[in-house]
Amino acid sequence: MDAYFASIEQRDNPALRGKAIAVGGSERRGVVSAASYEARPFGVRSALPGAVAKRLCPDLIFVKPRFDIYVRDSKIVMNIFRQYTDLVEPMSLDEAYLDVTDYCLTNNTTAYKVAKLIRAKILKETNLVASAGVSFNKFLAKIASDFDKPNGLFVIQPKDADKFIDSLPIEKVPGIGKVTALKMKELGIVTCLDIKKNDVSFMANHFGKSGIYFYDLLHLKIHPPVVSSRIRKSIAAERTFGEDINDIEIMKSKLKEIAEKLTSSMIKKDIAGKTITLKIKYHDFNINTRSKTITQFVNDQESIYETAKDLLYTPVKPFKPVRLLGISISNLNTAQKDINYLQLKLDI
Repeated sequence: MDAYFASIEQRDNPALRGKAIAVGGSERRGVVSAASYEARPFGVRSALPGAVAKRLCPDLIFVKPRFDIYVRDSKIVMNIFRQYTDLVEPMSLDEAYLDVTDYCLTNNTTAYKVAKLIRAKILKETNLVASAGVSFNKFLAKIASDFDKPNGLFVIQPKDADKFIDSLPIEKVPGIGKVTALKMKELGIVTCLDIKKNDVSFMANHFGKSGIYFYDLLHLKIHPPVVSSRIRKSIAAERTFGEDINDIEIMKSKLKEIAEKLTSSMIKKDIAGKTITLKIKYHDFNINTRSKTITQFVNDQESIYETAKDLLYTPVKPFKPVRLLGISISNLNTAQKDINYLQLKLDI
């Protein structure tokens, strides 16, 4: 989906159409969850502090997120996908991999035509625009989906794959972030072809297992299947505060609210866990996490809150103003349950 959160806000509020908007954050604090395409030329993007976004784009309009609407429309889109295949692997509310092989064979059609049908149906049912990438593996389909945004449809045929990969900047490869890209460029690696021209031992020596993965990925040796469901590994709830918190008693009060929200969801989904992690984000955006594993599965508010409260003091209580607190539970009892990952967000 193209600029999903921002596109929904522009769809539902005509006054925002054609304007630079940011969903989430404010010019005083918080971070941007999504930016409209009108805001992106200014450098506004997700995870950018709101104050920085406003400096980059003085006319930026901040819009409060409406996650209930985003989830509702996501369900519509995912249901459209499943009209064409059961092999749908959601990556987030607004993105998924689809394996449409069987549909194409049964209906004597092509993946390109299926993608056109899906995009048309999404537009008709949600009045939102989606981009699609079509190829023979997930890596190339993902790259293709971003290649012609917004409202794009790009195909990478097997015969064109090597040439296409060779021309890609390394930053386009999933998993190569700013730090890795900088290290690669120091070694003279600027394009994917530069990676391919090195041998695998060179990549392993400089980048470890990740180097081997990038080498194999670009040589098209990695073909993970589309997985229609995932085993949940963790569940979390967090809250960003309107004002930074210094008082430890207020922090404990907020933790209790977060634990209540988290346990409510866990009980509804019949989930329990053993490892409890406390996340603390300070006013300067530095993040600290502390974890404790207990002997039995829990999903009750008291156990989770008491453990999180203990972690608040372990090894020492927060020493700087706190802007966010979060609790996550992992080591879950879901080893045999086919359920998708979800992180809860509390309203700011």
